[in-house]
Amino acid sequence: MERRQFIAAGSTLVLASATAAVSAPRRIGASDVERLQRRFADVVAKDHRHGGRLVIEQKAASLADEALALQASGSVGQRIRRQIYSSAAAFRSSAMWAAIDGRRFDDAARHMHVAQQLAEMAGDPYIKFRIWSHAGTMYRHMGRPSDAIVANEVARKLGITRQDPMFASLGLARQGAIHGVAGDGTATRRAFEQAQNAMLRADPDDHRPVWMNAFYDQAELDSLALSAYLALGDFERAEAHGHRCLAALRPHMHRSKAIATTRVARAQLEQGDVEPAVASAMSVPADAATRHPRVVGMLHAFGVRLKIIAPGSPLTHTWAQYARETWRHPA
Repeated sequence: MERRQFIAAGSTLVLASATAAVSAPRRIGASDVERLQRRFADVVAKDHRHGGRLVIEQKAASLADEALALQASGSVGQRIRRQIYSSAAAFRSSAMWAAIDGRRFDDAARHMHVAQQLAEMAGDPYIKFRIWSHAGTMYRHMGRPSDAIVANEVARKLGITRQDPMFASLGLARQGAIHGVAGDGTATRRAFEQAQNAMLRADPDDHRPVWMNAFYDQAELDSLALSAYLALGDFERAEAHGHRCLAALRPHMHRSKAIATTRVARAQLEQGDVEPAVASAMSVPADAATRHPRVVGMLHAFGVRLKIIAPGSPLTHTWAQYARETWRHPA
């Protein structure tokens, strides 16, 4: 699949799938949906390990197309049809997230529009939450906090945030991160206090989608707080959340660890703690430091600030030499 090939509208494929299914002899059932869900879990796992890669975006988009094409291979009942739409929306939302993480925002927006259509046809509030929550994050990374607030509010107003405090917590934590970018310290602190309280109320044994279970926990809440307070210039508080995040991260969260470590380095640097800052930055795995677009950009910004804060320091020279060698021989 070429990078720029996207579904122009979900309805075209839906019509083609439904038409072909009339004459197809095979019955599409729960086992087919389960196979799609297993493949989705694999996409989620790859995202947490690598993140932002174009190949992940392309694979997820391709699997969304395959999910819709599945309907053309047999007859489908209404319940299974909705589950297939939900799976297709989930794949598209993962393609959207990979594009956001890779700073390919135009592509992310195209994935978003398709995912939203599919989620509506599925009638799945969980995947709707994921898509709109991703949209809020996308606009936050684009420096559009007003749009980010509106998109995130769509997710927060879904009924599942009232039914499950864990979804309420995620919505509030992402809202806090947006307030940080907007420079509103009071709203940031309030949102994270509410997010923490909601998480404490959540039942850890409640059944939740695989994507939610795979990433949202105390470590992710602290990661979002780290991002918010870094944006606000509250570097001491940012670093504290960063250390909490790193201590609690689950082993499979490779991408999140690289991002949090890079942010901690920046928070340390801005407090004048040059030696620990350089040590933190140099501890970021070379794979992420050279291939993850977000991490690459943050480490470059770290180097620029290091030269300003400690222009004559041997540590600045050490970092510059390390960065040259690392980026000259990418992992």
